[in-house]
Amino acid sequence: MRPATLLPSLTGLRFWAALLVVLYHLSRQAGELPLISEAAWYGRSGVTFFFVLSGFVLAWTYDGKRVPATVFLWRRFARIWPLLAATTVLSVGAWLALGKEVSVKAVAASLLLVHAWVPDPVVLRGGNPAAWSLSDEAWFYLIFPLLMALPPVRSARGRRWIAVAVCAGVVLLWLSGSLYADGGTRAWALDYLPLTRTLQFLLGVVTGLAVARGRRPPIGLWPAVWLVIGWHLVLVPWSWAVPDALWYSPYQASQLLATPLFALLVAAAARADLDGRATGLGGPWAVRLGHWSYAWYLIHEIVIRVAVGRAGDTATTWALVLALSLTLSAAAYHWVEHPLERWLRGLSPGRGPGSRVGGPLGGGSAGGGRR
Repeated sequence: MRPATLLPSLTGLRFWAALLVVLYHLSRQAGELPLISEAAWYGRSGVTFFFVLSGFVLAWTYDGKRVPATVFLWRRFARIWPLLAATTVLSVGAWLALGKEVSVKAVAASLLLVHAWVPDPVVLRGGNPAAWSLSDEAWFYLIFPLLMALPPVRSARGRRWIAVAVCAGVVLLWLSGSLYADGGTRAWALDYLPLTRTLQFLLGVVTGLAVARGRRPPIGLWPAVWLVIGWHLVLVPWSWAVPDALWYSPYQASQLLATPLFALLVAAAARADLDGRATGLGGPWAVRLGHWSYAWYLIHEIVIRVAVGRAGDTATTWALVLALSLTLSAAAYHWVEHPLERWLRGLSPGRGPGSRVGGPLGGGSAGGGRR
């Protein structure tokens, strides 16, 4: 098994991706701040990063390992479900405190990790709105052992063709938005539906295997970072010209077309760690914040709901949400997420190589994270 300290920069990147999502929700729900909100207006693309990273880390970790599917799936359950359950309870409590109705069906769908399959906004968001992505992750975990057994995934040439096909596929998916007359249906099909998001996970898988087997990414870390930043800056004037309701707005484009850019970023960060180069992403605090990012992702939107309208001006609301949600996330990581994962792993149906596996949104990342 590869040493757990090899890829700390991937853990550090998790924090920045989570921050992008947090700023996106703050901009959309708590009021806009100049410059920051414009750059983060489509920050939900951070979820795309997590899906790519999830495939990369799992492929990197399990390459060459023989682990029963039941053991793999139990580890994944232990990693994502305890905190999902705890934050769903917290979210329902927030809804009730705000005088909102709570759908039992939506809460059950969230806890069963099937809510992203249902094109009903109440089911998608009625438990913990941020948790929809875990439904996609659960699907990825189910198909991961099958993907790793596919001959094209196991060969270098096959992986190259898959990468090309995925890059073309995300463009075609974006163009397919023109076929949906209803904006809500389009958003569900291209944004939430696990089948659609599978391309992002698959690109992460083949990229992780390529790096694990010695292939170097075509560009270095900082060019990859600037490509991602440049992409999000391009979305600013695009959003001025095209409203979100239109299929060719930056809304779906920001998430779909960013897929290859995030794959380059993850591969370049991993390669830099393997080469022993300093990245600024793998220090102690970067790794610590990366550890908290899963909890932060699940908690921040709940705090926004409660804080909006109570903290005064927009800047104060932002500061309150950022400080309180990150503090709660640190506590959740140390007192809920980590202890319950360890306890459930102790009940695993089997043990063997690769017993510590990570998956972004739903887990740690290789190096510095719990795998």
